[in-house]
Amino acid sequence: MNGLEPAQLPPQLPPHRGRTSWTLGKVFGLTRFVVELGVLSALAFSVALFIAAIVQAYHTIVQAMSHLSGEGTAKHLMIAAVEQADMLLVGLALLIISLGMQALFVGELQNVPSWLHIRSFDDLKQKLIGIVITALAVNFFSVALEWKGGSDILIYGVALASIIFSVGFYSVILTRQSHAPADDETQISAADAPHT
Repeated sequence: MNGLEPAQLPPQLPPHRGRTSWTLGKVFGLTRFVVELGVLSALAFSVALFIAAIVQAYHTIVQAMSHLSGEGTAKHLMIAAVEQADMLLVGLALLIISLGMQALFVGELQNVPSWLHIRSFDDLKQKLIGIVITALAVNFFSVALEWKGGSDILIYGVALASIIFSVGFYSVILTRQSHAPADDETQISAADAPHT
């Protein structure tokens, strides 16, 4: 019929196949809302840590002001300040995870600083690596402030240093891998350019 040979007729899909693939596509498209739950939970923890840090700072400062001339008050304030910085860094890491997952899985965010624009999973990892290294260093500083003597801090310091070195080395490798394709494309385009 219509002058076409049977071999030339386009293959017919089973009637249920298109409906099944549409349904699966819709289901997988809805998984981004599952990611949204992770975004909200990370954001909730981040906000809770920031609020806890503010409340703790208020109580610590009020208590220190009433005993300002007391022995060890300044050191106590320093330790509390470093511990608060550690708490804020963890809160910041959770905030970046929240914003990064939102940008990667749901949609790009508006009204955020340029350094928080996350375009790939590697971007998110690089930002988190920097915060993790800083948080570990701050944590060691708080332990060093409370150190009473002994060799236990040396073991703790070596353990933290090895973790920081490993994470930093991984960050260097990650940076080189993410920049390698762009360099190759630049070299190829330069080679293809007409010579004058």
